Amino acid sequence: MNSVEIRSGVSLSTIFALRILGLFLILPVFAVAANGLPGGDNVALVGFALGAYGITQALFHIPFGFAADRFGRKPVIVFGLLLFALGSFVAAFADNIYWIIVGRVLQGAGAISPAVTALAADLTREEHRTKIMAMIGSSIGLVFALSLVIAPPLYDAGGLYALFMLTGVLSLAAIVLLFVGVPPAPTGFAVKHQARLADVIFHPQLARLNFGIFALHVLQVGMFMVIPAALVSAGDLPLAEHWKVYLPAVVASFAVMIPAIIVAEKYGKFRAVFAASVALLLLTEIGFAFGRGSFVAMAALVFVFFAAFNVLEALLPSLVTRFAGPESRGIALGVYNTAQAIGLFLGGAAGGWLARHFGADAVFWGGAVVCLGWLLLTASMIAPPLRARPEAVAA
Repeated sequence: MNSVEIRSGVSLSTIFALRILGLFLILPVFAVAANGLPGGDNVALVGFALGAYGITQALFHIPFGFAADRFGRKPVIVFGLLLFALGSFVAAFADNIYWIIVGRVLQGAGAISPAVTALAADLTREEHRTKIMAMIGSSIGLVFALSLVIAPPLYDAGGLYALFMLTGVLSLAAIVLLFVGVPPAPTGFAVKHQARLADVIFHPQLARLNFGIFALHVLQVGMFMVIPAALVSAGDLPLAEHWKVYLPAVVASFAVMIPAIIVAEKYGKFRAVFAASVALLLLTEIGFAFGRGSFVAMAALVFVFFAAFNVLEALLPSLVTRFAGPESRGIALGVYNTAQAIGLFLGGAAGGWLARHFGADAVFWGGAVVCLGWLLLTASMIAPPLRARPEAVAA
């Protein structure tokens, strides 16, 4: 990669990380902390406060993708980050669960993921695009693990006010970084006709990728519905110490992800690496079902899961930007991120329902079925097209 691509990747990954950290910080503590607020004794309202962010993300990803194609990437990113900061400050000053819900709704309305990913694609050559997507995806995994470590002491020091205020400040810092650290978007191409939503939704290859990101996050959230309890039961590991499993697993998974991405890009083995990663997820789900009683087995399988997860998290958006041209990149990523948000929601809902009615193993076998269907879809994947693009990425 040249200097512009490295600068773009580092800056955009940091913007993603600053925003995502604010979201993840409340996850380990919110369910307990909300009990001290008026209305917080209502478990349904607490759950809605957590889920409200995902609902509005799903609603606004496509409009933000359209806007990114129509008005440019950076203005849309700034608008979304301002909405996110506003929601964070509303939640920080909330004195009951209802105002926290309002804040979470506003946070979710700042759906910048399509615009950020489209900008990352604009600023990189195709042969290096998966590396940039890997940088962004890796930042999300690291921030998730970091949030498990730092959220409890931050909450002890300043309560929910401190967590939400920090979230808002980080969002404003991301705006500064956008202008200081991210190079200007290329201007060598002109979008004459914006793509139609139907053309993107029913594009056969994009549809496969959209199902892929949906399935990937169904598996992720479904896993976390039952893995924490399994770790407590199998290893007598308190919930507050689960980061000792997650953080090493995420970091070590990069040792698998990086060579896999090199093979995919350098040798054009996208479909082989993709299919191998989905197959690995299938084996992991089956392994969870049989190894739930062993702490060592569960810890090893968590590592394998994150290794496959991170490879796919990098490949999927890279392939979306290759199948979608510049005129449809924003809307294609909007649909893609909407599928991701729906997967996050359904993963929790379906995982909880299966665990309640059929036990924890049913969650893993359900995940195995999802993986099997996904693996069958990869059989009809084709190589992404090579597109001519302007000389916008210069060293």
